[in-house]
Parts: sequence; C-alpha cells; structure tokens
Amino acid sequence: MGKKVRKKVKEVGGAATKAVAEGGSSWKAVRDRGMLVKEWVDQREILEHSSVQGFLSHCGWNSVLESICANVPILAWPMMAEQPLNAKMVVEEIGIGLRVETSDGFVSWEHLKKMVKELMEGEMGKKVRKKVKEVGGAAAKAVAEGGSSWKALNELINELHEETV
Repeated sequence: MGKKVRKKVKEVGGAATKAVAEGGSSWKAVRDRGMLVKEWVDQREILEHSSVQGFLSHCGWNSVLESICANVPILAWPMMAEQPLNAKMVVEEIGIGLRVETSDGFVSWEHLKKMVKELMEGEMGKKVRKKVKEVGGAAAKAVAEGGSSWKALNELINELHEETV
C-alpha cells in the first residue's frame, strides 16, 4: 500500500501545484512532505481528481455539496455554526461520511489515523463510498438539463422575468 499511496499523493500534489500556479496563489514546499497553500485553490477541482478517495472536512455546506458532486466520502470534523448539523446529516441521515470524534475541538492523531484507515479500507468506509456514489449520481441528474434542480431554477428565472415585464 505504501508505494501506491505515495504515488497518489504525488498526483494530487501535482494537481494542486498546477492549480496554485495557474491561479497565481502563493505556496511553499514543506520539506519533502508536500506543500502549504497560502491562498485559495479550487477545492472542487482537487476533489474531482481521481486520486482523492476521502475528504477530511469541517462540513461547511459548500464543502459537503462539492464532495457529493465529486463522489468523495467525508470524514466529518465540524468546528462551528451550522457545521455540526451538516456533519450529523452527512453521517447519520445521508450516510456518506464518518464522524471524527473530538475533545474540546481537537482530535488525536491516533484517532484520525484510525478513521482514515476505516474510510479507506474498513466496512463502514465501503458503505459510505457506495452511498456517496448513489447520492452523487442523483445530484448529477438533478442539475442536468431536465433534472429537478434544472427545472426549478428555470421556473424561478421565468417567474422573475415575468415580474420585470
């Protein structure tokens, strides 16, 4: 598993480096372990990379939607505001993620390692990976031409247009 994981990390790092370079963001190498991005990168583009198999997320709503659309399961680590509610929905209601347990907002590296391993190799991980593909497929249909979200947005546009005429 070690060589494959290193190769995949390099692929994701390469995609992130390219995104940073094209976006004009600044970054710096962190020894031989990767990079630290100091500004914004396109999270959606990174999530859609074929090497990404899980997402450690604070469960902000945009991050949840981007993860679903990319068919990437979530390790939920909510911080504040609506994030705990979103995390509960992700884990308990929709079933597309696993919850990282915290103590005063912190998580031990041992627990994080255990949860990453479970997401990548465990039975619960298999279930959430399967479920996120189902949900992601439904989301893609909804936003495609003729889908429910597409129709609803068109109805809204038509209503707003009628009000202005």
